[in-house]
Amino acid sequence: MQQAPGRSIFDGGLPFPLMVVHREALEHNVATMAAFARDHGMELAPHVKTHMSPEIAALQLEAGAWALTVATPRQAMAARSFGASRIIVANQLVDPAGLAWAAAELARDPGFELLSFADSAAGVDLLAKHAGPRPFRVLVELGHPGGRAGCRSLEELLEVVRYVQESHGVELAGIAGYEGGLAGADEVRAYLRKLQDAVEHVRLRQPILSVGGSQWFDVIGRELVATKATVVLRSGAYVTHDDGYYRERTPFNRMDGELRPALEVWAHVLSVPEPGMAVVGMGKRDAPYDEGLPVPKRGGVAVTRMQDQHTVVQADGLRPGDLLAFGISHPCTAFDKWRVLPVVDRDYRIVGEITTHF
Repeated sequence: MQQAPGRSIFDGGLPFPLMVVHREALEHNVATMAAFARDHGMELAPHVKTHMSPEIAALQLEAGAWALTVATPRQAMAARSFGASRIIVANQLVDPAGLAWAAAELARDPGFELLSFADSAAGVDLLAKHAGPRPFRVLVELGHPGGRAGCRSLEELLEVVRYVQESHGVELAGIAGYEGGLAGADEVRAYLRKLQDAVEHVRLRQPILSVGGSQWFDVIGRELVATKATVVLRSGAYVTHDDGYYRERTPFNRMDGELRPALEVWAHVLSVPEPGMAVVGMGKRDAPYDEGLPVPKRGGVAVTRMQDQHTVVQADGLRPGDLLAFGISHPCTAFDKWRVLPVVDRDYRIVGEITTHF
């Protein structure tokens, strides 16, 4: 795909469907979240599983990101190539190949820091088994009933903490949690209080308390302001925001400031087989659909369903060859569908490109 700088995406030289990144919105979002974390006394370790892009990671690091967060060893390897000197694997690290890489990378570079999660003695044993000359530093994870991983009680967490402290090759760095699956602010506040209790029981000079999501960071900023720990926020979806799921759930709906949707998909109308119905050349391979269907930017158009390569819309007056723009819902399943995305200015002229490494 030829993406000459200054070229309009509409001049006939680029194939469609096409997802573009709006430069101003992207840069605004990176700066906005960096300022939010700074103003609330927190560190930001953006979750790069959202984009897996070296260009976006560079923007986040330049804006002061404390670390890059990933979900898997493979993503950690990519983040290392992006230039990260500190990585959080926000997950239990159990894969032998991933553990071997991590131990070797820690041994190779004394300046590299890696943090991962632990929630069981068995998981700690796996870390200890694969440890090299430098220990694996861990955050013991506190979960909640019905949530994903993490100890289900403070007592269970403290047992894992003691086990870490007694294990060779593993070093306690602090506590971690994830509040994103909770239903409301009251539940989030109650959960954050449990995380604070856990930190108070951990006898470390400067413990880390890591939390992360893109729905409740305003509550985190208020509730953890007096916590005697380095509070690290792992939000990721903020970086491009969206026109659906996070537009409805962003904390900036409850406070000053805003995030701006930075991703947009353009596609041609292929067919108008019935009155009031059109088929668009964009499908599940091109845009996310797991947390809501694409959002038409043209009035009078409604998406009814998506297939692998097609999207069916209700609309009047469309003709084959018409170009339609769609916002996306859920950026975390948008970037993985593309390997190269043009970055555009307000006039849709190409000013750069984003590459992804999934």
